[in-house]
Formats: sequence, C-alpha cells, structure tokens
Amino acid sequence: MTSRFDDRDRVIWHVRCRPDTAPDDHRRILDLLGEYTPLVQPLPPLAALAQLSGTRRLFGVDPGELAARARVQALARYGIDVHIGVADTWSTAATASARVGRSGVLYLPDHRAVERFLAPLPVQAVHGIGPAQAAALQRYGLHTVGALADMDETVACRILGGKAGRTLRARARGIDPRGVTAARLPESTSASHAFTVDTYDPVRVRAAVLDLVVSIAGRVRGREQVAHRVTLAIRLAGGSTVERTKTLAQASAHTEDLRSTTFRLLDGMAFQRARIRGITLIAEDLRPADEGPGTQISLDPERENRLRLEPVLDRINAKYGRRVAAPAGAYLKAS
Repeated sequence: MTSRFDDRDRVIWHVRCRPDTAPDDHRRILDLLGEYTPLVQPLPPLAALAQLSGTRRLFGVDPGELAARARVQALARYGIDVHIGVADTWSTAATASARVGRSGVLYLPDHRAVERFLAPLPVQAVHGIGPAQAAALQRYGLHTVGALADMDETVACRILGGKAGRTLRARARGIDPRGVTAARLPESTSASHAFTVDTYDPVRVRAAVLDLVVSIAGRVRGREQVAHRVTLAIRLAGGSTVERTKTLAQASAHTEDLRSTTFRLLDGMAFQRARIRGITLIAEDLRPADEGPGTQISLDPERENRLRLEPVLDRINAKYGRRVAAPAGAYLKAS
C-alpha cells in the first residue's frame, strides 16, 4: 500500500486525553505537541489538533510512527496517556482517535485505508453528527457511515438539511477542508478537595466548595485576572464524575460572584444522598483584569462592604498564610 501522505501533503493528528486528565496535564500535552509543529489547536476540554508536513524529511519516520513516539514521550515525561488518530482530515483523525485499540495510535495512510475504516462504523461515528440527525438517517435504513457516504447528495440534504447534509456526507467520505488554526488555550486554574471518608452531608460538601471558591478567587485576584467561566466537577464514590460549567454574568475575580455561580452549579446537580469522594473547582478563560468589564457599583451595601474587604483579606493571607482570614463561614469542617 502506497501512502498518499508525502512531504507536500498535510497530516493531522487528533490527540485525545483520558477523561480524568487534569487541565494542567492537558497544557503539558499541548506543549509537547508544540515540539513537533507550531500548528497546534486546543480543543477544550481535553483534546487537541496538530498539523504536520514533511515528517519523513524532518523526523525520518512516517506520521504514524511519529505519533507513537509522541505518545511514548507523554507517558514517559508526564505519565499522561493519550490516544492519537492520524489522517489527512480533521474529522477522520477525530473519529480514529476514539478507536485506536490497545496501541493508542491509529494511522490511516491513504484513501483506501480511510474508506475501509469509516465504512463499517455506525452512522453515529461521523464527526459532528447529532443524535437527532443519526436517528433521522436510521429511520431511512442508513445505519453505517458507508451507507451515508454512498447516498446521493441531494437525498442527504433532504434528510439532514442542505448544509448539514453536504457536510456530514463529505465527512463520511473522508473529506473535510478544515485546517488547523494555531491558538493558545485560555488560561485556567483549579483547586481540589478530597474527603477522607465518602460523604453525603450537604453541610460538609458546601463548606468544601466554599473553601475552594475562596482559594480560587484569591489566586485569580493575585494574578490580576478575571474569570469568565467556572466548572464544578464532583467525583462520586463509585468513581464516576459529574461536571457542570457556567459562564459568569460578568467576568470577575470577586469571591461573592464566584461563590454564587458555583453554588448554582452545585444546587443544579441536585445530589440527594449520593456519596461524594472529591470536588474540583476550575476557573476558566482567565484574562487580564483590565480586559474585563469594569466593576459596577451595587445598591447592596453588604456586597459593597465585602468587595472593599477582599484586598485586605488578600494582604493578610499573603503575609500570614492561607486560611488566616476569610469570609464568614468559609472554613466549616469539610474534611
């Protein structure tokens, strides 16, 4: 089989981290990919694209071998397991990275390999297809990617809509014109709390969440940044994780704003008697404070007093250590 990937053709890696990968480890993977190519595009929360060319000339190996080398480096340096799909299009590489098998790398070297790989997959495997779109195809007896690829484009457009029908049929045929856009991952910071014993006590859970909020808010203010989103991840006793993200009404580093948003996430999860093992809070899309909107004056005098108190608490904690001073109720017994 002759590869159609040569020094003139683009090669795309779709790199997929494990679901339990920490945000800082995701950044390490992005830095590692940057050693191979400047064209690295983060795909939050835990994936990335890398576009390479001239791999044989520059590295002396084909794209699949090079991807295997990068995977070994990720394991050896950081202990991070990644799966890498290698193809000449974004969508095909993304589909491949979800089906790498035990090797951790799936390399599709030419169009015949792409066709053999895609054709027998369930139609839900087409990158970007939604559940309703897959169900619509299945109602017409189209259960595989190959069946969608062989369908007349006019019929696909009637079932899925004009643009969606053309796009998804093209991806089923291994066609995707999108390239990789070099970008930086928005900055984030996280803090975690692990309970010594699995707990279902809502008071202890809320106390732990508030502790994390105070820690994160102080850290963001210390960097002179504001957060645009917060993510709350709850790890349950069975090992599963429930994660929710919410965008703040206004980018902020104030403890009160992060607290109210985080508690809305927690309340929305509606845990009753579920045993909780750990909590992680992530402040995302951090930007310089002067890039965010100015703080509006509130008509709530208590809120204004708390905001004026924040710099004082930050200075005390910076001098004497974290947890010396905090908003009332922040440090109820959470462990």
